[in-house]
Amino acid sequence: MKKSIEENLKELEGLNTIDLIAKKLNVKKNTAIKKICELKKLGYVETQGGGKQPRLYTVSRTKIISIGNPGLYGIINKYSKIKLVTSFNHRIIGRELSIEEAIVRAIKSKEFRVILASLGLFNKIKNWHKLYHFAEKENVRRKVGALYDLSRETIKVRRMDSKTRNLLLNAKQEEKYIIENMKSKDFKDIEKTWKVYIPFNKADLERYKE
Repeated sequence: MKKSIEENLKELEGLNTIDLIAKKLNVKKNTAIKKICELKKLGYVETQGGGKQPRLYTVSRTKIISIGNPGLYGIINKYSKIKLVTSFNHRIIGRELSIEEAIVRAIKSKEFRVILASLGLFNKIKNWHKLYHFAEKENVRRKVGALYDLSRETIKVRRMDSKTRNLLLNAKQEEKYIIENMKSKDFKDIEKTWKVYIPFNKADLERYKE
């Protein structure tokens, strides 16, 4: 007997993979995909991940209404090749998060994967002055400069204007670690230039070349 939408929602409520959905509904994978697509069209499902990352489906028994604008993870997942999977959908009310502010927020998170994924945002910057403004406000100017140079190792990035670069280079009184106790084995030249420690090695950047 075919189950109702309400019954399906009750069984699937929460965070799922497609394999878990198939198991919960006791159906084949193709049938599970069709069912979750049906529920998504009706407004009961949000998706995250994809590509090299597992796609996750958040199922709600009430229709999901997205209020506000994408937060940090949403911006990264929209523009970066490396995607982030989260257990919640962070939104910003009353304003939009710019690319420039998102980069600084990623650095302030001090989370390895968030900062790595945020490197993909550097090729979307249109206002270097705005980037400097947020970097100065959060006292992460040299970190921003170092990660910009790092992004150029693997991504086609617009050239930063010399005025902004010099302002970033001349920043003082910043902590040296982007992520505590993590140093690069491969980017010593960038570390020396910016006087901060890069937390990534060449192998970490391979995802951007795939």
